[in-house]
Amino acid sequence: MKSNEKLQQDVQDALKWEPSLHAAEIGVIVKEGVVTLTGTVDSYTKKLQAEHATRNVAGVQAIVEKIEVKLSSSAVKSDEDIAASALSALRNNWSVPDRDIRVKVEKGWLYLEGDLQWNYQRDAAERSVEDLTGVKGIINNLTIKAHSHDKVEQKLVEDALQRHWSINADHIKVKVSGTNVTLTGRVGSLYQKREAARIAWKTPGVYSVDNKLEVEYDYALA
Repeated sequence: MKSNEKLQQDVQDALKWEPSLHAAEIGVIVKEGVVTLTGTVDSYTKKLQAEHATRNVAGVQAIVEKIEVKLSSSAVKSDEDIAASALSALRNNWSVPDRDIRVKVEKGWLYLEGDLQWNYQRDAAERSVEDLTGVKGIINNLTIKAHSHDKVEQKLVEDALQRHWSINADHIKVKVSGTNVTLTGRVGSLYQKREAARIAWKTPGVYSVDNKLEVEYDYALA
């Protein structure tokens, strides 16, 4: 069992382990598995790294992210420059159908819009632009509309979950309704919850994944 204090220390240690992060920049508040991150960083990339490091700590059930991005004067770019850089980055990523993606930038926030066939394309598009100088945040509004309209095969999702080394699929229930997949049950970490959804998204024909998996972990209340 892990107390709030122990989980807080584990998260702080995970943040210290990231070379680009300064632990003093980020505050960590913990209450029964819910981790709140506060503070200020000088790039959107650092904000993502803090979230990723926290997500992989055993015992973290949910993250409340309140980190603010304050760019240095040298990193500030106009919305026009950010938009141009984003379009170039999307064009240079072979896995992204850039012609199907619309880009909008407003006060440093970058919006991605459009319809794609696969979720991996949606993820790749976001990764293409997350390191751009001047970006304060990304809103990924890309939607999945596969060309195939066949009903998703439930057994394909279940078999894929069974094959993954980190997931105990016996505790996960898969429900398919047309092109929608719903996951319910319990997993041991946020990482496993995200991996289960990622696997479900890979199934041919999936339009949407409703991830209702609960993260279960024992805590010693302090």
